[in-house]
This record gives sequence, structure tokens and C-alpha cells, in this order.
Amino acid sequence: MIKVFKDFFEDKKILITGHTGFIGSWLAILLNEWGSKLIGYALPPLTKADNFVISKLEEKLVNVIVDIRNFDKLNSIVKIYQPDIIFHLAAQPIVTNSYLKPKETYDINVGGTINIFEAFRKNNHCKLMINCTTDKVYANLELKRGYKEDDRLGGFDPYSSSKACSEIVTSSYRDAFFNPKKFITNKFVSSVRCGNVIGGGDWQEHRIIPDCMRAINENQEIIIRNPTYVRPWQYVLEPIRGFLILAMKMWEQGEKFIGAWNFGPHDKSIFSVKEIVEKVINTYGKGTYSIEAPPKIEKFHETKTLLLDSSKSFNLLGWKPEISVDESIKFICDWYKEKDVNYDFNVKLINDYFKLIK
Repeated sequence: MIKVFKDFFEDKKILITGHTGFIGSWLAILLNEWGSKLIGYALPPLTKADNFVISKLEEKLVNVIVDIRNFDKLNSIVKIYQPDIIFHLAAQPIVTNSYLKPKETYDINVGGTINIFEAFRKNNHCKLMINCTTDKVYANLELKRGYKEDDRLGGFDPYSSSKACSEIVTSSYRDAFFNPKKFITNKFVSSVRCGNVIGGGDWQEHRIIPDCMRAINENQEIIIRNPTYVRPWQYVLEPIRGFLILAMKMWEQGEKFIGAWNFGPHDKSIFSVKEIVEKVINTYGKGTYSIEAPPKIEKFHETKTLLLDSSKSFNLLGWKPEISVDESIKFICDWYKEKDVNYDFNVKLINDYFKLIK
């Protein structure tokens, strides 16, 4: 499988927005190992412990530290470097922060998406663009089944609705400017929707794995806010592998593979927040937790059950999740326990992952 990826991505010019973030940094390491010519466009990393920083990725790509809301700069970078493929991951990614800064969330997640699409539209060399949104783009109906790509978009909170708006922007640009059914085009656009992505190198606040690791490192109890909430947990390399398969399919048969795609885990990877915390503690070998008493009035609304139906990706892309939650948490704990995490260590984890799914 690695050879197939390397044969395709080697020497491709690829722009990643949000390359300093959690998912973006892992995508950048993979593509760098496969010989892609990378351009990154993002804000600075959050902390010195972030995967981007400790992997010294700024030395391995064109590192542009600018806000996605700066259209003139973004457009000039696309014009200068003429990427073949764009992966758009730059975002304000935290639900709770979207309640505190709703305008900023919409400006980044909607306005930023418009900016990258305009740059993509105006520069003829760019062929593919994949917009990474979230499983939270679906209207919050608390369904017991997984949401499908053609289910109604929505979003109760500003983050979720901003990402649903980003999906509508994607669909509109695809229909209005890159529609192979209406006119000849060499540009193809898709969006990808992932489950709760977990992995090493994530230090964002209000996410369960980083919260666990901060508490364990500081010998404090892990505080669980919503122990019974259920999420589709998946290791970071699982959806990234899906993005890359999709990019190859779009390159070869663009019209057939444009659209929205879910990349979520199997049903056996559906666990509550409390169960995930217990698995982390058992695998790491230390840690305790307590459950926060629910407030009388919920300050922030969160979906209790969120599942994805990824049968479209299974059937049409040949992608499927390959590792279990227990295997995922083992990879994650190995990362956070390692005293000298660096680029080579991350490459080792990547190689171990691909060996496991062979």
C-alpha cells in the first residue's frame, strides 16, 4: 500500500492549509515521506509540544505562517507555488470556543473556505481540492443510526453550523464553477467528514485525549464532563488514509469521485467518553478520573450520540477502518509516553500502522 501511495504522491505539489495543526501535521509527515513537494499555510502551532514543532516540520516544507482570512496572501501563495492538490484543514476546530467567539469561528470556517476556493478557482494549475470538515455537519437529530452523506446538514452550535456552511460553500463552488456535467473542467472538488479523530501530538483544549494526557502528566484526576456521550473514535491515520485514496481516485476519474465522503469507524469502535478514558488509563498504566456533576443549566449544548455511516467510502473507494480502538489507544499512549518524540519517531509509528493493516 505504501508503494502505491508513494508512486502517486511523489513529486506532486501539495498545499495543506492548517499544516501546523494535529491532523495537518500527520498528513504533512506522510506526504513528505512519500516525496511530495509541500507548501503549508496556517497560523503558528498552539504549543511547543505540538506535533508540528517537535517534528521540525518547518524544515521539511514551505512554511507560510499567515491567517486563512488573509485572501491576498493566500491567493499569492497559490499563484506562486501552483499546487496540484489542496487539502484544506485550516479551521477553528473547538465546539466550546465557538460559543465564546462565534463571529471568529464563522469568519475562519466559512470565510476561510471561501478564500481557499477563490484561490483554487483563480489558479489554473490546481487540479484537486479536498475540504476537511467534520461529522458534526449533520442536523442534530440524535439518530441511533449513522448519518449518511445525503442526510440534512445543520448544526446546533456555531462550530457545527459553520462547518455545515463550509460544506454548502463546497457544494456551491463545485456546482457553479467545476461542474463536469455542465461544462468541461479539469478541476475537481470533494469534502470529507471524519469521526472523533484521536492520536499523538494533539494538545487542543476541550478534547478528551489531550485532557487525559495533561491530567496524567500533572498527576491530577481526569475530569469527565459527559461520561455517557457516544462518539465514533478513530486513529488519526485512518481518515488520512481515506483522504489520500480519495485524492488518487479523483485524479484518475475526477467526475466519478467528486462529492461528500464520510470516513468513520466500524460499529465496534463506538464507545462512550467514560469507556475511552478507562481504556487510556489501563493502556497508559496510570491515571484516575472523576465525573463532573452536571450543571443545572447546560452552558453549552453538545450532541449526545453522533455516528457516521461510511458505507459509501467502503463500497466506492475500497477504504475501511483497519485498526481497533484498543490498537489506536496503544499508538496514542506510546506517543505521549515517549520521552524523545521527534520526526523519526513519528515515521516509525506510521510504518508500524501500515504494517498492522497489511
